Amino acid sequence: MASSKPLTPTKFPAPIYKETVLTHIFADGQKHFLEPLLHIHYAHCVMLTRQRIVTRAEAKTILRGLDKLNRAKIATAKYDGTVEDLYFYVERELCDLIGEEIAGKLHIARSRNDIDVTLYRMKLRGEILELLGDFAALREALIRLAQKHLTTVMPAHTHTQPAQPTTLAHYLSAALEFVSRDVVRLQAAYANVNRNPLGACAITTTGFPIKRETTASLLGFEGLVENSYYAVGGIDYLLETMSAVATAAVSLGKFTQDLLLWATQEFSFLTLNDGFVQTSSIMPQKRNPVALEHVRIQLSKAFGQAQAVMTTAHNTPFGDINDSEDPLQPLVYQTFSDARRAVRLLAGALDAVIVDKEALKQKAASSFLTMTELADTLVRKEGLSFKLAHRIVAQTAKRMPNAQVTHEQIVTVLQDTALALLGKPLKSKRPELLLALSPLNFVQVRTVTGGPAPKTVMQFLKRQNLEARAAQRWLKSKQTVLAGFPAKIAQARKQLR
Repeated sequence: MASSKPLTPTKFPAPIYKETVLTHIFADGQKHFLEPLLHIHYAHCVMLTRQRIVTRAEAKTILRGLDKLNRAKIATAKYDGTVEDLYFYVERELCDLIGEEIAGKLHIARSRNDIDVTLYRMKLRGEILELLGDFAALREALIRLAQKHLTTVMPAHTHTQPAQPTTLAHYLSAALEFVSRDVVRLQAAYANVNRNPLGACAITTTGFPIKRETTASLLGFEGLVENSYYAVGGIDYLLETMSAVATAAVSLGKFTQDLLLWATQEFSFLTLNDGFVQTSSIMPQKRNPVALEHVRIQLSKAFGQAQAVMTTAHNTPFGDINDSEDPLQPLVYQTFSDARRAVRLLAGALDAVIVDKEALKQKAASSFLTMTELADTLVRKEGLSFKLAHRIVAQTAKRMPNAQVTHEQIVTVLQDTALALLGKPLKSKRPELLLALSPLNFVQVRTVTGGPAPKTVMQFLKRQNLEARAAQRWLKSKQTVLAGFPAKIAQARKQLR
């Protein structure tokens, strides 16, 4: 009796496998890897020839075949299941042009394993440099804005409550410092990414006398991934990069959240110009700072996707596995896409910020924010311990009806409180005590390295500017190498003809 169950396909690929996996991987390969794959083919051919593994005549035939490949056709081909992936599709096209016997020699001493990881690293290093270029623009925007607000006093918060006066430049300098760390982390990731795994072959190298340093130089790498097992099975180069992006996304997200809070009418510390706000379809008075909201969500997406990459790699075997290969790569590039959008938009929004200096000044002068300096003044002028000075000022604040009292009122209550606790009047003159309550004085006396004093912050910004210029020179040098390696390959090809 015939079975009613559908027959399981025995010919590769099964339709459902083709539909759910191979079609997507082929399209991703066309989008991300076609150009670097061809660069790898050229570089490998040059190396095989220099090592006398293939003859010059064979190399010339292979190079002519690679030159004649119809790149437009390959880039737009629809996956039909007749080959497994883009690599085999290109190989078949090359065989059609120069014959399988000669074309097959190009695959001596390599595997799709080391080819794939080389592709991933070549693509990833470019993504890192693109993001670093966006960070350079953000850094410049932060420096420009900070330089305008060296004396713009504002309240600093701890535990979301007003704490002490600072300046907007000092606050922005805090963001500049973590951005500079983000740049360093991405530079370090780049150094580990831009190493050549080609020559690892399947996992144990080859018995042919290849020279891995040759392909490394031709492809713009700065060294080797030396151990062949690690070259194919290692994933930390990717995890390190994702960690750097995720760290940047969290820090920038916290910064953006502050900006959004300050843009509320309740705070009214800043607004964006009309190019970065949207109105409501029903409420004509609305000016919504949506650009900053888009920064926040893109950062959150980048963070979430970076976590997803790391989660995918977690608890997988140490070796050649699909979990960290073709199916994962598009998520990596989407992470970078969203991070880049966020960083670029944030840089643009910062240039569009309109700061309400008066509102910031008023907030900095209220809520007893300068009480630390008042206590410090009692220590300096009266010779008291800070513990006792703290007690006098704390009791003064408790005797105030609210945080909106005038400085004159605070000094009067302070003098009464000190008399009660010390049994004698303060030696400090009233003008000295009033000066201690000034927000601008508060920041000006804090000249310690890292503090908010305008001169201190100005020196910090000068150093940041120098560091930013150095980072841009570093970026330019790496971009030059990546832009120039195809010409290096072309020159090497000419020497074989």
